[in-house]
Amino acid sequence: MVWETAKAALKERLGESVFNLWIEPLECIYSDNEQIRLACPDRFYRAHFDRNHLTIVQETVIEASGSPCKVTLCDQEMPVLPVARPKGQLRLPHIPERRSVVRSLHPRYTFDAFVLGQSNLLAQSACKAMINGDDMVGSCLYINSSTGLGKSHLTHAVAHTLLTESPATRLRYVTAQQFASEMVRGIQNGSMDRFKSGYHDQCDFLLVEDVHCLKGKKKTQEELNELLDALIKSGKKVIITANNVPRNLKGIDNEFRSRMSAGLVTTIQAPDLATRYRIVENKASQSGLDLSEEIITFMSQQIQGDVRRIESALLSLSAKASLVGGPVEMEMVREVVADIVGLPQHLTTALIGEMISREFKVSFKDLQSRSRKKVITFPRQVAMYLGRKHTGESLEDIGKTFNRNHATVLHAVKVVSELCRRDTSVCRQVEILDRKMIEL
Repeated sequence: MVWETAKAALKERLGESVFNLWIEPLECIYSDNEQIRLACPDRFYRAHFDRNHLTIVQETVIEASGSPCKVTLCDQEMPVLPVARPKGQLRLPHIPERRSVVRSLHPRYTFDAFVLGQSNLLAQSACKAMINGDDMVGSCLYINSSTGLGKSHLTHAVAHTLLTESPATRLRYVTAQQFASEMVRGIQNGSMDRFKSGYHDQCDFLLVEDVHCLKGKKKTQEELNELLDALIKSGKKVIITANNVPRNLKGIDNEFRSRMSAGLVTTIQAPDLATRYRIVENKASQSGLDLSEEIITFMSQQIQGDVRRIESALLSLSAKASLVGGPVEMEMVREVVADIVGLPQHLTTALIGEMISREFKVSFKDLQSRSRKKVITFPRQVAMYLGRKHTGESLEDIGKTFNRNHATVLHAVKVVSELCRRDTSVCRQVEILDRKMIEL
């Protein structure tokens, strides 16, 4: 059989360790003079093999067959031609069967439930790329943000996806504190070899949350740094989260800091108004709450930053609505929001700009850009007009919000005022927006 001949040649060519790790687990499920189809344990394995070993395997198969026989890959889980196949899942040779070691996962923290926006798009895309084995991120991804902006949601989503779609991938998902505690127990019990082996030899994908908690823990940092180095060099995947970028982490060793920065470093920012609106809408639906557009708008305008505060507000609304036995009313919403964030905040030009961007279906970044398109300039002028009317900010401060000077703000106020006098439709539109400002 061509594949058996090719395997013998590959063992000589690659050496026993590489052969045992990457060739032996492959299962030939179909073979003829034109094609050999090889089944990989899962798509994570297949992506790595495709990038690093497929070319040499293809060359060796052509030499063994004496014809242009094409090698194709598929996942073992995918439907293939009916052939006899051993029961159970393939795994890497010489590695004992071991389940993934994963902290408790939130059932709703999946990619489907993650609300995308400009603030988190890169982080979400990078996580998916890591799962799919794409090279755009590399072997190490570092995600940082303030609390409650979605770091844990993304890492839980990665874990859910790997456990469901690539169960042969040995996943280890721990917090930095858990890793430190395991290491201390290993030292106390004299079982450091077993501790190291569990991470170095029995892990394909590592997730570590909250590495900022390792501040001042030099020995733990050294151990984790050594682990990251070993995993990255062997083509394994690592995702790390923290509350700040590596360069700003205090009490962290420079070598460890450098290692964490080896791949993509991405920051999740606080969600903008449009994203907060979708978050409120999405989480209200999950909670079984039927909220009006007015209520969703009010909550997304008032509750900023930590998304957990939105969840807390919706939980309170659900409880109060259940006790009252009626629909959710605005007065009830105002009380709940006041309990969580205090009294409604004073209007700022930035908040007005975010609201206007949503009303006119343009991004806040568009309003801040140099674009002179009418679909951008008019909303920008309205935002400046309302900022001048409803805030105590100076012309200069209003202009800075949109990357303009005070003269541009004066011009915008004049243009909108003139349009309101001459054009009834514009006047009506501005009046509606004006009322929304007053209601905030």
